[in-house]
Order: sequence, then C-alpha cells, then structure tokens
Amino acid sequence: MFNLINIKNNAIAQSPKPNIIYILADDLGIGDLTIYNENGKIPTPHLDKMGAEGMKFTDAHTSSAVCTPTRYGILTGRYNWRTPLKEFVTWGNSPILIKEDRLTVAKLLQDHGYQTASIGKWHLGLNWTMKNNSPDYPYFSDRTDKVDINQIDFSEPLKSGVLNLGFDYTYMIPASLNMPPFVYLENDKATMIPTQKTERKRSEYPFSSWIKGDVSDDFVHEQVLPTFVDKTISYIEENANKEKPFFIYLPLPSPHSPVLPIAPWKGKSGVNEYADFVMMVDELMGDIFKTLKEQGIEENTLVVFTSDNGCSSTANIPLLKKKGHNPSYIYSGLKGSYLEGGHRVPFLVKWPEKIKPNTVCNATVCTTDFMATIADLIDYKLKDNEGEDSYSMLPLLTQNGAYKREATIHHDKLGVFAIRKGDWKLIVSPNSGVDAAGKPAKQKKTLPEYILYNLKTDVKEHHNIAAKHPDKVRALKDLLIQQIKEGRSTPGAIQNNDPISSPWPQAEFAFH
Repeated sequence: MFNLINIKNNAIAQSPKPNIIYILADDLGIGDLTIYNENGKIPTPHLDKMGAEGMKFTDAHTSSAVCTPTRYGILTGRYNWRTPLKEFVTWGNSPILIKEDRLTVAKLLQDHGYQTASIGKWHLGLNWTMKNNSPDYPYFSDRTDKVDINQIDFSEPLKSGVLNLGFDYTYMIPASLNMPPFVYLENDKATMIPTQKTERKRSEYPFSSWIKGDVSDDFVHEQVLPTFVDKTISYIEENANKEKPFFIYLPLPSPHSPVLPIAPWKGKSGVNEYADFVMMVDELMGDIFKTLKEQGIEENTLVVFTSDNGCSSTANIPLLKKKGHNPSYIYSGLKGSYLEGGHRVPFLVKWPEKIKPNTVCNATVCTTDFMATIADLIDYKLKDNEGEDSYSMLPLLTQNGAYKREATIHHDKLGVFAIRKGDWKLIVSPNSGVDAAGKPAKQKKTLPEYILYNLKTDVKEHHNIAAKHPDKVRALKDLLIQQIKEGRSTPGAIQNNDPISSPWPQAEFAFH
C-alpha cells in the first residue's frame, strides 16, 4: 500500500503543467453578468457557464478602482501606489511603468518553461523610440508621465516594451480606445505607421468618450475587440498540445468606452449600446472556450475571467437602471470609487482538472494575488522583493490548505485609501484626493476624515459608524500605515516604495 501511495503522489507531481489564460475585461461591472445579478438584464450565457463549470468568487477586488493600477498589480503582485503612479492612469504616450528588474507573472512563467503571450490593451506605458533627438524617458515617473506624441518614431521598434517583461509574443494597442496613438503593436513594433488623424465627436457616441488622434490605416476601432479574440484563438490553436504549456494575458479593450458594438450584437440587448457591447464580449469569450475544447486542452487549462474595475458612468447608468439593470448589482459606487462598486468585480476561475464545478468562494481576494498563485502552482518561492502584496489563491481553488490574506487595501481614482479586514472597511482622508493634474480635488461636500462600514450589516455602505467604533478605526488605520510604510502587506523583509519628487497627499496621514 505504501508503494502504491508513493506512485500515485509521484504521478500527481509529474502531471503536465496547466495552460493559463488570464482574461481582463475593461470597466465591466459585477452586476453585468447574470451569474452575479439575478435581476440583470444583459444575457451572458457563456460566462455564466464558465462560472458554473468552475469557481465563482463573490468578494473579489481589484487593487485599484481604475485601469492602469490594476494591471500593474496583476502582473507584479504589488500595489500600484508603491510606484510613482499615485493616482489616475497612464496614457498611450506614457513611458513604461513596470521596470525591467521587477518580476512579472510572465517572466516567472517564461523562466519555468512556459510560452507567453500578451494580446490586447496594454495601458501600462511603453518606452517609445523618439525622432530628432527628442527626449525619451525609460520609465514613468511623477515628473514624466508623457512624451511628445508627434515625435514618436513609429517606424522603429520600442526601446523597451512588453517583450522586455517576460512575454515571448505580443499583439496589443498602447492604451484605451480613446487614447492615441491608435496603432497595433506586434512584438513591440507598430504594424503600420499612423498617417491619418481621426476625430469622432461625443454626439456620435452619446454613451462614450471621444476618439481623437493619430491612427494607422489598419486600425478600425470597431474591429479591435474581434481582432484580439481572433489572435488569441490562433495562438491557442498554434500552441495547444505542444511541449511547452502557454500563458496568455488577454486584457480586453471592452466594454470600456468608446462603446462600439457591431453586428450582430448592435441593438441585440434591447437595453442600450453598452448592454450590446457586454453581450458581444460574452459571445466572443464563448468562442475562446470553444477553441480550448476543440483543441482537447480544456481540462488542464486554468482560465481566469475578471474586470479591471467597476462599471464606468459612460455606460449611461440612468438608462440602464431605468431598464432595471444595475451594473454594480447591490453595491454603491462605480469605476473610480473607493466604494464597493468601484473595485468589487466578477471573478471566475475554471480549471476542470482541479476545480470542482458549481463552487462558490466567499473569501476576500485581490487581483494582486495572481502572482503568488502562479508561484505556488509552479512551486517557486517568491523573494522578498517579489509579489509584495500577493497571496496564493491556490488553496481556495483546490480547496486544500489555507488562504492567508489578512487585509486588502483599496485605492480610488484620486488616490484615496481604504482598508478592508474581515467585515470591516475603513476609508481614510476622503477629502484629500488629488485630480489627474495633481491638484486638490474639490469634493461636492466635506466628508468625515474617517468612514467606517461593517459590510456584513451594511453592504451598500450607507451608515458611517466610525464614531461608534474608535478602536476599530485606530486598529485599521494602524494596519494601513504599517503596510504602506513597510513596502509590503505580505510577511517578509521590509521593502522600499518607489521614490517620488512631488508631495504625496494621500500618504501624509501615514507619517504623522
């Protein structure tokens, strides 16, 4: 019997490494999937099926309530506010935010025998090659958030980009579909040089932001999402059942504005164009899932589907609610907010070989946890300066072992902090936010310095009970200060946050 057990254990240890696909929707609310929202008005059968065949997380959070910071956290396992990006996002012409000496999930997997690909919306800055000796900047900083877009040399490869961060193959756009330049980059070089200018006014797209800037001939905004899905399907077909497993990071450009559903989805929902766009996302995800099955690799492929933050106001929230649909489900707030609707997101994981179907997980998890999960999966011990804010979710996925996250730090568009531990959530200094230009943001009304919610009894965050629980306020604030100052929220040696030259208003409270 002993020998049989050893043989079985060895067989498990030597089983093939899983393929891994991480799909990141853009501005998709937790209430936009009917698997989360019993009153939802947007049919999402393919993603609902994915959740039913795997694990649905009910208390999953992005590390920020806006795009770029969450992406940084997913790929590095580190909170973005430890970098010079203290609020808001990068731009299409911003220098790269992730430094080459920073371990990424892609680099970790590449070093452990994986073929790696990034297909989709990057939005983490790039080190462009510049014309005419124009200044270029190797990394994003609080002093240098953009380069002159007119001086970018699109005929030359990037000086450093996604290939330098652990990806073997890339096909991407620099940032959002409302942020120029509008070009595809394949393996860190533009597929075509932009030769035209495009401008679409808000009146043409009442639920969207404007589109204005340099565009290449092969770039059609409405076709970007289908193009990325087609590229992903081709990549799967080319790399399925090869000696090396693959990792695909697929950050979608949708349903972020501009909201651009195409036939046959346009008008299909009967709700509005945003709902049409969500239906389009769902069906294209179904095409990816179908490909995995056709290639015979579905069983041993780990697929994660989530969103980078909550739904945006550009979805025309009043109309959605009039039609009976709330993209934030029962939660308050939208994209950009420290309230739950800003960062509590759909989070579905499917891995038939390891995850039991119809499993629901109520643990509080964060998108930064991907790094430690992957490290655990491939039996790699993270160093002290790697994945400082990442906890392995593998025990949750396999239902074997303990998930060790003590608390989660939330961060809003303006840089305001909140911290969550158990049922308690503390929002600190909500009046001290700054706008995108680094100027103090004007609040519609002055808020209390501390806002405390018990999410077990007040999940809609309507009742501030800070005055009733001063000990809880102090304990949560002290924990927040500790995790800011120590440069990490996981056990390990103290690390430094990246230096900046300008004042950091949101951290002032932590050092006085």
